[in-house]
Amino acid sequence: MKAVLCRAFGPPSSLTVEDIDEPVPGPGEALVRVRAAGLNFYDTLAIRDKYQYKPALPFSPGGELAGEVEAVGPDTDPGLIGERVVVYSKWNACREKIVVPAEDLITIPDAVGFEQAAAVVVTYGTTMHALRNRADMVEGETLAVLGASGGVGQAAIEIGRLMGARVIACSSSEKLDFCREMGAHEVIAYDQEDLKLRLRELTDGRGVDVVYDAVGDKYTEPAVRALAWRGRLLVVGFAAGEIPRIPLNLLLLKGCDLRGVFWGESILREPEDHADNMAQIMDWIAAGQLKPHIHATYPLAEAAAALEAIASRKVKGKVLVVP
Repeated sequence: MKAVLCRAFGPPSSLTVEDIDEPVPGPGEALVRVRAAGLNFYDTLAIRDKYQYKPALPFSPGGELAGEVEAVGPDTDPGLIGERVVVYSKWNACREKIVVPAEDLITIPDAVGFEQAAAVVVTYGTTMHALRNRADMVEGETLAVLGASGGVGQAAIEIGRLMGARVIACSSSEKLDFCREMGAHEVIAYDQEDLKLRLRELTDGRGVDVVYDAVGDKYTEPAVRALAWRGRLLVVGFAAGEIPRIPLNLLLLKGCDLRGVFWGESILREPEDHADNMAQIMDWIAAGQLKPHIHATYPLAEAAAALEAIASRKVKGKVLVVP
């Protein structure tokens, strides 16, 4: 079978596409034929050895996938064979087949396609965990999304609306139309406008209840300063580069919280919450209430180009590799 391989850490151009032996599922495992694999910004870091997780070489990029169960190992339910499933694999998704723990499989409803399913595991899963389990966001609250045109940003706009929030999308000026298309009620060009001032203006001076921050750097502190009393800033990532340092007196004066969002760890510690969140996401897609935006699909041979597009910030929505 064919697989995209990172044999030595480096840029996307260093990846190779090779024939490797088909894996064999062991006890409690399932062999899944990959129909679509999702790529994320962290994949561009992992292949350069700059990510917090260190997969052993060689590995394939891609940590989420959708496909069909072709075989199962000993002590594993044979009824899984033929099931359409989605799964978070951390890495190794960009290949034709993969072995994963059977307990990690989530069934895809008939009304949801493979590409739709593969596009939501990490970004929408992270966002559901952030807004539902960490922010405890409720209907009627105001949600500001930093980095709103990216994968998790788009998910935050859509899920925020479905949860009944008023959504303010914050992004670079050339991507604001996309944010409006995704359903943002208001937009802010944070490369041209004063983020703190505009957030306070759009909330009549009250401040925002929840900030979904996937960018960090110089944008986090003004967002904290724009929080309402008992507001919550969700630390999702640092796509803009630097990890910010926040004056703690701001938390005291506002009675606000900074809450970490470590989705990858949460699904290990709280698998029931993860399963519930994914079921809700799949139900929304099946009902036509959630429509993941797929920026582009690439064949295995062009996985490097897909990662280059993500690294260069040219992507609006999700990038998939389709074997």
